[in-house]
Order: sequence, then C-alpha cells, then structure tokens
Amino acid sequence: MKNDTLKGQYRINEQIRAKEVRIVGDDIEPKVYPIFQALKLAEEKELDLVEISPNAQPPVCRVIDYSKFLYQLKKRQKEQKAKQVKVNVKEIRFGPQTDDHDYNFKLKHAKGFLEDGDKVKAYVFFKGRSILFKEQGEVLLLRFANDLEDYGRVEQMPLLEGKRMIIVLTPKKGAGSSKAAKKPAAPAENTASDASDSEE
Repeated sequence: MKNDTLKGQYRINEQIRAKEVRIVGDDIEPKVYPIFQALKLAEEKELDLVEISPNAQPPVCRVIDYSKFLYQLKKRQKEQKAKQVKVNVKEIRFGPQTDDHDYNFKLKHAKGFLEDGDKVKAYVFFKGRSILFKEQGEVLLLRFANDLEDYGRVEQMPLLEGKRMIIVLTPKKGAGSSKAAKKPAAPAENTASDASDSEE
C-alpha cells in the first residue's frame, strides 16, 4: 500500500510533461537534455526516466530502474523512522491540597522523567466539591513547573479539562541522552500514582 503511495508521487518516462530535463545518474553526464533524447537515453540503458524534482527549472530526472528507485526511497524512509526518538508521556497526579512531602516525592520523579527525555503531564484531580479549589490547583501546577525549570519547559499552561487541571512539560534540549544507560522509570510512575491515590 505504501509502495502505491510512493508510485503516485513521481512521473516516469512518457508521463513527464516538460520539453527538456536535467539528468543526473550513474555514468551519465549531468546536463540538460530535450525530453525525447532523455527518454531515448533511458531506453538504451534499459532503465526508466524518473522525475525527482518537478519544480526545478528545468525538472531534474534520474535514469534508474524504477523498482530500484522505489526500494531506495522506502529504505530511506524506514531509516529516518528508526532514527526518530519516541517520546513517552509520564503522568503525575496531585490532589488540590497535596502536602509538601507528597509534592516533593512527585517532584523528584518528574525530574527523573524529564532527565530521561520523557514529557511530564501533571494534573490536579478535583473530586466532588474540591473543584472550588481550582485556583489552588493552578498555583500548585505553576509552582511545579517553576521548580522544574532547569529540567523542562512548559508546553501547555494549566488548563481545566472536566475534573482535571493539566499542565504539560517537555524536556529541555540535551535531556534524554542518558536514557539508554538508565533503567526504565515506569515503576516509579506507578509509585507516584499510588502515593497520590492515598491522599484522597
């Protein structure tokens, strides 16, 4: 299916509409050819003329086996995808009246998450009438962000969504380099959540 998508992105051979094209490729002098001559050249080599830069003046084409061209593209896309670092989002939950001990406990975990290159989604959960303390919840989250300013920056300011007020912090550049050397921090996240449950 992905191959079909790639196929639709490039014109080949007689589909190329330009009157002249610039050819690049192995064992071919890179210069501008009239389209009929470029097609003839590709045919003589038993290869395809593939338009790789249609917006250039004149368009740039490669003389290459089309199947090989698609394979190379697919391979390159796969390599780029592999290089992309997956960012995990760790959640930390507070109550509107979290005490200092519990706050510092969760702050320590958040520092670890950000140092590992993970995002932190911290939220205050308002149960029943505790929604009356939403300003208090906002102050707590802003204090949390301020205490973590050396480790992460605010991606989303405190926002009330239903019974939860959420803030999102993203690691500062340079964080995450130690991730491979450290053990996964997931169990710590559960510990943080478990501790938060006891407060309510």
